[in-house]
Amino acid sequence: MATGQPYRTLEARPNAESLVKPGELVDLVEVTPLTLADRRIYNQLLENAWDAIDKPVTHVIAKADLRGSHNSNDRVGESIERLMSSIVKVRVTRNGEDAVERVQLLGGNVETTRRDGLLEYEIPQRLRRIIKDSTVFARLQREVMFALSSKYALTLYEMIQKRGNLRYRSDERFSLDDLRGILGVPKGKLTSWSNLKLRAIEPAVAEVNALSDFVVEVAPIKTGRRVTHIELRWWRKDAGTSAEAERELTFSKVGRKARISGEAETVKPRPAWLDARGPALRTETYETAKLRYPGYDIYHVEGEWRAWAAGKEAPRDADRAFLAFFRGFAERNPL
Repeated sequence: MATGQPYRTLEARPNAESLVKPGELVDLVEVTPLTLADRRIYNQLLENAWDAIDKPVTHVIAKADLRGSHNSNDRVGESIERLMSSIVKVRVTRNGEDAVERVQLLGGNVETTRRDGLLEYEIPQRLRRIIKDSTVFARLQREVMFALSSKYALTLYEMIQKRGNLRYRSDERFSLDDLRGILGVPKGKLTSWSNLKLRAIEPAVAEVNALSDFVVEVAPIKTGRRVTHIELRWWRKDAGTSAEAERELTFSKVGRKARISGEAETVKPRPAWLDARGPALRTETYETAKLRYPGYDIYHVEGEWRAWAAGKEAPRDADRAFLAFFRGFAERNPL
């Protein structure tokens, strides 16, 4: 029986295939841009805390659950620190009026130093109130969330999952400034529409179309001769194209870009030197990469390097080879 009360986000439940993210945390604007790893880890922290996320309690999660396939806890600690220091702007309604609330994404926490240890963390008070009042959410498929290879693709996916089930709406307009903020484009980067489209939007749209249940379009809107807004459009796939997305999720990431673009691909056998977790890169190599290329998700680039190196001979110096690949990656994918 209808009660007239809006369905609250906290009533939605995560399950084995998907997790829930409040809509306010999908369309937030990052004052401090986050990485792909940060966004994934944050989604996991929200899910882990879900049963008591609106309560002033401490939540506990195993670090192993956050580090994914990577065999080091370094990434987890770095992501936690960025999440703690990140200020975001959230659109809310206060006393019937639209408002912008600035909040921290993550409160105080304690990380035990053991490799198989725990992370204890808190959700900040203001953020708890936003989540408690939320009535719109995105349901994120875990498999898709971990398959997407850029923060822009993950954010676009979340935006579509928030809007996809709206009954009377299949498009929404955004100013370019708003879109850059939601996507987390660093200030001073991708300032022209052509660069934003080429480096962020087109690759994100291609991935979301290939891996999700929706077809997405981003159409530019001009004011005079300049692109000042975009129109985001979406519609649910039919059974055939949904099956193609499910099939793609079962494939290795190696060769995915070629499959998505329709290019011919030849996937060579993965060489022994790249199997399992080898070759192990030195800690100093990661530190060098952080200094040379601030703002990049180092572990994502490492994954791209390992995929690119499939079928190639083992380098004499894996650390130098990785840094050389990183240089080229940064040139092709400027922030």
